[in-house]
Amino acid sequence: MAGAAKAVAIAHGVTRLTAPNPGPMTGAGTNSYFVGEDRLALIDPGPDLDAHVDALVAHADGRLDAILVTHTHRDHSPAAAAVAARTGAAVYGMLPPATLENDAAFAPDTVLEHEHSVTVGGHEIVAIHTPGHASNHVCFLHKATGILFTGDHIMNGSTVVIAAPDGNMRAYLDSLALLKHYAPQTIAPGHGEPLLEPERAIDWIIAHRLEREAKVVEKLAALAPATIDALLPQVYDEVDPALWPIARYSLRAHLEKLLEEGRAQCTETEWTLVAD
Repeated sequence: MAGAAKAVAIAHGVTRLTAPNPGPMTGAGTNSYFVGEDRLALIDPGPDLDAHVDALVAHADGRLDAILVTHTHRDHSPAAAAVAARTGAAVYGMLPPATLENDAAFAPDTVLEHEHSVTVGGHEIVAIHTPGHASNHVCFLHKATGILFTGDHIMNGSTVVIAAPDGNMRAYLDSLALLKHYAPQTIAPGHGEPLLEPERAIDWIIAHRLEREAKVVEKLAALAPATIDALLPQVYDEVDPALWPIARYSLRAHLEKLLEEGRAQCTETEWTLVAD
């Protein structure tokens, strides 16, 4: 089967297949996870690529009961319909926001809410609403192992892009803090290898984002009034300029967080700090 991924055991009853969609935003590809033994749940079916769908259906081998989707970006949810049609599995997820990056065709059988529990073959999986990267993002906690499936909320190998209007930096940081209350034992990200020290990983991401925010404030104080394009090379001066178009999304998200908190203001194009 050309392009099909090999199944990799993550823990007892948890297996990963990675979609053949590598790239700058997806790393080695989108991770799809099976949870269970006799009966299975599939977390993030991924892109609707024939080889990947075939691999998922073959691995399920008639045992798939539930398809759980972390969010509706086009590398995570589109295969849900194809896999459901071939297996009869029920689809769970939040409805797609009306923005271009979302899979508008995604139509779950059950619309998830915060702490909605799904049990398949004795394996309980709890949905945790984690807006930030996307307003409809959820992480899934496998209660038996403490594995937290984080989709794009936490990735291994790169930071997460927060892009308006659906992404929100303040919500992202709040959602990261929320996850610590669930005491996950392992993070199984939507892209990259598992993270074995979840609390440390979460703390690092929060600290990194707040350090970047402090740099935004510093550069804005020096340059204001300033446009985003003027701030970008100053705030991300240590980042490869080839990545600045992507970093621009997160810079706007940082500025909008400051705006929400009453710490910055803007005209149509220029930003300034609000005096203490």
